[in-house]
Amino acid sequence: MTAIAYASPFVPVEWIAAHGLRPLWLRPPAAGGGAEFAAARGVCPYAGAVVDAAETGIDASALVLTTICDQMRFASALIESSGRCPVFLLNVPSTWQTGEARSLYLAELCRLGRFFEKHGGKPPNGAELARVMLAYDRARSALLSAQSTLSARQFAETAAKYRGPLETASPPKPDAPPADGIPLAVLGGPLLEADYEFFDVLQRAGGRVVLDATEGGERTMPRGFDPRKIDADPLRALADAYFNAIPDAFRRPNAALYEWLGRELAARHVRGIVFRRYVWCDLWHAELQRLKRWTALPVLDLDAGADDVAAPNRMQGRFEAFLEMLA
Repeated sequence: MTAIAYASPFVPVEWIAAHGLRPLWLRPPAAGGGAEFAAARGVCPYAGAVVDAAETGIDASALVLTTICDQMRFASALIESSGRCPVFLLNVPSTWQTGEARSLYLAELCRLGRFFEKHGGKPPNGAELARVMLAYDRARSALLSAQSTLSARQFAETAAKYRGPLETASPPKPDAPPADGIPLAVLGGPLLEADYEFFDVLQRAGGRVVLDATEGGERTMPRGFDPRKIDADPLRALADAYFNAIPDAFRRPNAALYEWLGRELAARHVRGIVFRRYVWCDLWHAELQRLKRWTALPVLDLDAGADDVAAPNRMQGRFEAFLEMLA
């Protein structure tokens, strides 16, 4: 089956699968030489790692990126210019509370569908799209229901699998987190594959992640689908669940991000926020001061560089100091 790689939660996995293609959620490995060079030039290590992955070969026929980040726009142009991998840049409007913006996102999904057809996909009928949507919706609901029985890393890795083909994503076996850890939220952008060690280091330091608000976590899961809206117009229902409901720092206005955080932080009795951002990620770095003004909770600013995955001791020391303050 032809694979399509993608690196943004605003690309609906259901839309890829409904075209008969295999979704590949791109989690680049540890940042290599290209990513380190990119960071030295003022480019986000994650964007550099995406370029590295495309240059060394992705096991996919094409790559889908979005406009929600200027650095990923640059990465898209760089990858496309190399000719190694076809790239589709999905325009996701930052201004989102207007009918025009919603219509533009829907039109972009249609344009993306035509791109899929050029790369081995078949246009889905309404019944097939509805079937795929409901299957992914059930899988995400089951994962969220089981979240309290999973460690933070297990939840994050399973969530990543559910952004791929469902037939290869088996339900996780319970691996409960320590009940006595200090409840924390982790907020920020995307993670490299090697960054998932971050959750283990945080747990060893005495923390318990009860809210994964990174780009691959529950913050960016689409809203549950309304079966009545699916029956009426499945593609519009899909667009609404993604474009209208996922809170993010790039939104203008981004009040929905704080409304979502306020609700979830209170419901889970969070005592501290680990704010994880990549060096040179202007989007999330700009959000840091607003977050500190908004919340009464302590915030740990964790600026991750290209070499941080190889320095868990540095992270653990900062976590231990933060958790000691919360104890």
